[in-house]
Amino acid sequence: MSFTRARKVAILDLYNGVSNLGMKNIIHLIQSVGMEYDVFDVRAKNEIPEVEKYDIYISTGGPGSPFDGEGSRWESDYFYLIDELWNHNQQNERKKHVYFICHSFQMMVRFFDIGEIYKRRSMSFGIFPVHLTELGRRDSLFRNLADPFMVADFRYYQMTHPNIPNIEGLGGAILALEKIRPHVNLERAIMAMRISPEFIGTQFHPEASPEGMRIYYAQPEKRLEIIKQHGEVKYDGIMDKLEDQNSDSILGTYEYLLPTFLIQAKNQILRFEDRQLV
Repeated sequence: MSFTRARKVAILDLYNGVSNLGMKNIIHLIQSVGMEYDVFDVRAKNEIPEVEKYDIYISTGGPGSPFDGEGSRWESDYFYLIDELWNHNQQNERKKHVYFICHSFQMMVRFFDIGEIYKRRSMSFGIFPVHLTELGRRDSLFRNLADPFMVADFRYYQMTHPNIPNIEGLGGAILALEKIRPHVNLERAIMAMRISPEFIGTQFHPEASPEGMRIYYAQPEKRLEIIKQHGEVKYDGIMDKLEDQNSDSILGTYEYLLPTFLIQAKNQILRFEDRQLV
């Protein structure tokens, strides 16, 4: 029995070699709760962890379409890993815990066939409110968040039209929906869901650090790029929201969600280990 497995996280890197802020933030959040990590470059280098060595996984966001990997070795290996982790949990009391972020969330939806993934009419880009469902308000990970709470949302693709029979068959639940838009006659995207007690995903970025984003977006070239693509009003709105220090702000989401997932997963594994020692 390996006691240290409860304190080590496998990061499944789906950034495909593209420079980003997310990895730095994920590593910081893992270290902030006293845990260690190993990084596996899934898309660019076909790296996959050995299942028996890790009990906690964070699968990152990434660029491009969630269908880009169809027919590739990396996607086949990634889906095989998810299948291994899922089957392990069906057969063992000691569970594997996985958090899927944005691109990985959409890959998860494809793998479990639990909804439609398609390209949006335009990119979702900014800081937006996310609303909890009734199940989300009772969920162990989300129930202490404000409702609504603010998230960083940067995506061209989205999940809608959930396959409720498949979700319920897995034991899953829809936990959060995107902002309410009464003037838009479109179905609201699903922003968070649980596939099982140990598998959870969000279509937004819980690892988005307001401080890091503020510094990055303040760079002159990045400011001009955002204004050119999304307008000055959008840019100013994002920068204002990054200054918000309230508990329902993106800062509250960043400081709470991933650290709480990690702590809950670690504690569940340690409780299992303690029972084995009795």
